[in-house]
Amino acid sequence: MTHDLARLGKRLGYQFQDERLLQQALTHRSADRRNNNERLEFLGDAQLGQIISRWLFDQFPEASEGQLTRMRSVLVRGATLADVARELELGPCLALGGGEMKSGGHRRDSILADALEALVGALLLEAGEETCRQIVLGWFQARLAAVSPQNAAKDAKTRLQEWLQGRQLPLPEYTVLDIRGQAPSEQFDVRCLLTSHQLEFVATGSSRRRAEQDAAALALAWLEDNL
Repeated sequence: MTHDLARLGKRLGYQFQDERLLQQALTHRSADRRNNNERLEFLGDAQLGQIISRWLFDQFPEASEGQLTRMRSVLVRGATLADVARELELGPCLALGGGEMKSGGHRRDSILADALEALVGALLLEAGEETCRQIVLGWFQARLAAVSPQNAAKDAKTRLQEWLQGRQLPLPEYTVLDIRGQAPSEQFDVRCLLTSHQLEFVATGSSRRRAEQDAAALALAWLEDNL
């Protein structure tokens, strides 16, 4: 495990001195009900929002509050955080309970996003605000370079539709794959199918609309990165 965490440190761009803190950030509540990453997630969520908000504020001095809010939403939504977590290869490093392991929890957006936020919280505690800010901005570098008040003004479904229409390709098809839990805490799994490329992207959200938006964002990101 120590060797795996050392390799993770290289991907993160930071080697934790307190290995127990790093392990806690990677521990889901299904693996340990007492010593898990939920408190670190709480801290990291607030710190991540502050880091991204300040960067946007400084980078776009002419942007309105609404534009800043929409850009921040694009950068800190669950699907984006899960993508960053995948790029850092957090999934194989997570400590999960037996049920979550069997159900593929290490690939689930919500678990990956929570772990990334917990890592931000752990970084803040060990390294302080400035180092935390520098590391996190490095993780988001490509996405920060791509965001602007103009492309954040439209939601992901609209932008995906326009991207496909502009190339005379079929529109995406959205399907609800599963609904878990009871209202008002339901979780929706939605698939966005691109028939033109025979690709599908699945996202989870607290509403069908949110899940559709996140699935569309995944599809759009793939198209923009690969075509």
